Amino acid sequence: MLRYGANPAATVYDSIGPSFFLALAPGWLNLGLWEGDGGDPDEAPVAVRRLVERIAAELPEGGDVLDVGNGLAAQDPVIAEVAHPRSLTAVNITWSQLEAGRGRLRDAGGLAVCADAVRLPFADGSFDGVISVEAAFHFSSRERFLAEAFRVLRPGGVLTMSDVPTLRRPAGLREAVAAVAMLRVWGLRPGAATSPEQIAGAAASASFVDVESELIGDRVIAPALRFVRDRLDTRGER
Repeated sequence: MLRYGANPAATVYDSIGPSFFLALAPGWLNLGLWEGDGGDPDEAPVAVRRLVERIAAELPEGGDVLDVGNGLAAQDPVIAEVAHPRSLTAVNITWSQLEAGRGRLRDAGGLAVCADAVRLPFADGSFDGVISVEAAFHFSSRERFLAEAFRVLRPGGVLTMSDVPTLRRPAGLREAVAAVAMLRVWGLRPGAATSPEQIAGAAASASFVDVESELIGDRVIAPALRFVRDRLDTRGER
């Protein structure tokens, strides 16, 4: 593994470690793509995989793929199964997560690089596809990440990603204070809040063309929150 750079999110996730109890399934850190309402805990492992399958389906078949913000690497074998990449490189700013996911990434035939998403240590035109699953809100700048993704892609390459935009502003002072506190807990900056329109605009500004977006929050946020709430309730009853 190679290591480059750091940002506040790295410190947060280093402190969480690989056994974070709010993870929906072992090795996974995304919120999933749910068919149900989150009340069935058995759906969680399926939901987190389903989200990655959905996003990875946009990658070019058999190309060189870069996974930016690969978490604990549970998603990388899925990316390999879906896209059959010639090569798979995974970037994560958190050294402990790369260590925890070493075996999963090895199973996917991937190379791990510890680096910052806004300063990718790769030459121009190194990849055919870039994928990022629920990671961009951790980056110090989405705009710089998008510019870097465009730079490292070959002509005709594809960026496919999921992000967690903020669809409305906090209602009142208490909610605003809670939102700022949550951002700090997760090592995020206030500027991480954005909208789907801003994300699409930033992608276009980074020179991407044929930019498409889809809102799937009703199958992601609400079910995942219910799953986490139920898990917390269960822990509180012990």
